[in-house]
Amino acid sequence: MKPTLFGYGLTTKAIAHALGGGCTFFDDTLKEPFTDEEGNHILPSHLFDPDASSLEVTTPSLPPQHPLIKSAKNLLSEYDYFLGNEQLAASSEQPKTEVSQSDTYRNSSLLTPHSSLSKPFTIWISGTNGKTTTTQMLTHLLKKRGALSGGNIGTPLAQLDPDAPIWVLETSSFTLHHTTSASPDIYLLLPITPDHLDWHGTAEAYEADKLRPLLTMKEGELALVPKGLTLPKTNAYVVEYDSNEFLAEYFNLDSSKIRFKAAFLQDALLALAVAKVLFDEADYELMNAFAIDAHRQEEFKDAKGRLWVNDSKATNIDATVQALKGYSGKHIHLILGGDDKRVDLTPLFESMAPLPITIYAIGANQNKLLDLAKTFGIEAVNTQTIDKAVEAIDKVHTHESIALLSPAAASLDQFTSYKHRGETFMELVKTL
Repeated sequence: MKPTLFGYGLTTKAIAHALGGGCTFFDDTLKEPFTDEEGNHILPSHLFDPDASSLEVTTPSLPPQHPLIKSAKNLLSEYDYFLGNEQLAASSEQPKTEVSQSDTYRNSSLLTPHSSLSKPFTIWISGTNGKTTTTQMLTHLLKKRGALSGGNIGTPLAQLDPDAPIWVLETSSFTLHHTTSASPDIYLLLPITPDHLDWHGTAEAYEADKLRPLLTMKEGELALVPKGLTLPKTNAYVVEYDSNEFLAEYFNLDSSKIRFKAAFLQDALLALAVAKVLFDEADYELMNAFAIDAHRQEEFKDAKGRLWVNDSKATNIDATVQALKGYSGKHIHLILGGDDKRVDLTPLFESMAPLPITIYAIGANQNKLLDLAKTFGIEAVNTQTIDKAVEAIDKVHTHESIALLSPAAASLDQFTSYKHRGETFMELVKTL
C-alpha cells in the first residue's frame, strides 16, 4: 500500500522514489495538478479527501495547525513509516542491545549487518544547537562499524541503506512532534532553549516534543538528556547530565585529550560517550581528526591580521551564548539579528550585559535588538545590513578584539540560507 504524501519535498520525494513512483502528493504551492517523471500525482492541498486515504506520511515541516495535518486520519512521520512498530521492519526478531544499570552497555555483537527486514540500530540526536555537529562526530567515530547518518542532516531515511547496522539520525523537533510509534535504541538530547515557537506555539510544547521519544522507548534503551527538564514517564534508562565534567566522569572520558573547546567540547564528549557505551572505546585521536563544518565558529583573518569569526549557523540564542563563551576576556564586535522566530531574547542580553561587547544590529528584528540593548546598557549600532556592519566594525576592530557574526536568528529575512549569510560575511571581510 502506497501512502498519501504531504508536501512535495526532499523527504516525501525520496519515499515515493523508493516505492517506485506512482504516489499521490498534496502540496500547498500548487494551483493545478500535474504528474511528474516518476508517475507521481501532485495535487493542491485543498483537494485532499481524508476518507479516500488509508495512510498519510508528512514532510516534517508542516505545523500541527496545518489543514492537511488536522484532517489526516492515519498520519505517520517519516520515522514512523520506516521504523515504527507497524511497518516493514516490525517483523524482525533482531534483539535489542540493552543498557545495564551502570553507565554502559557493550554487547557489540548485536550491532552487525542483518536482513533488510530488520531495523538498523538507531541513535537519534536532537537539541536546539549542535545536533548536526554531534551527529557528524558520532558517525565519524562509528564509520568503521558501518554507521550511516541521515534525517535532518540532509539524507532522508528512504535513501539510507536498510542493511547498515547503525543509523545515526539528526532529528528535528518537527519530526519528533509527528512521530508516535517509532523509537530510538539510544536517544541523545543536547541542551535545549526555546526555539521555533512560531511552529510549536510555546516553550513548553517545544520541550515536550524534544522529550517525546521517551514516551515510546523500552526498558533497556538509553536516553541521555540535559538535567532540569520535565521528563515524562518512561521505561528508558535515563542519564541526566549538567556539565562537561559530569559527562567525563560518568563515562570515564578524559577531556584533556580532546582538542575542541566550548560547545564543541560537549558535542565531542557526547559522541564519545555513545561510542563508549556501545563498544567500550574512546578513540581520542579519531575524534580530534574530525573537521567542523563551515559557518560554525569559523575563524579567519583579514588583510590586516585581525580575527573575524563566521558563526552564521548560530540561528538561536543558545548557539550565540556558546560562541561568546569561547571569546570571553576580549572586546567582541557582534553582528546580531535576523528572524528570531518570536523567541524571547532577554536571556541572551542578560548573558551579554557583563561583557565588553558592541552589537551591530541587522535584519528583521533590529529594532527589538536596539531596545533590549538600551534596557541592558549594552553599546549597539543600528547597521541594518551585514555590509554596513562589516564596514562599521572595520573602523574600530583591532588585533586585540574579536569580530563575530553570530546572529542568534534565522537568515531568510535577508538571505537565502545561513550559508549564504556566512559566505557574504566572509567575502565582505576579504575585500576590506
